[in-house]
Amino acid sequence: MDASDKWLTIDELATYLKLSRTKLYGMAQRAELPASKIGNQWRFDREEIDQWMKS
Repeated sequence: MDASDKWLTIDELATYLKLSRTKLYGMAQRAELPASKIGNQWRFDREEIDQWMKS
């Protein structure tokens, strides 16, 4: 996996998890899933999301 594949945008994560952007925004704001906010944009580490899904 190269560096460009490591971080997902909210749209990419919504497609990956088959969830709505609205649902994911809420979950990120409530710290219910691993997320990082850079400026005003959320980013999601694919490896952390995969681990979170397994737990």
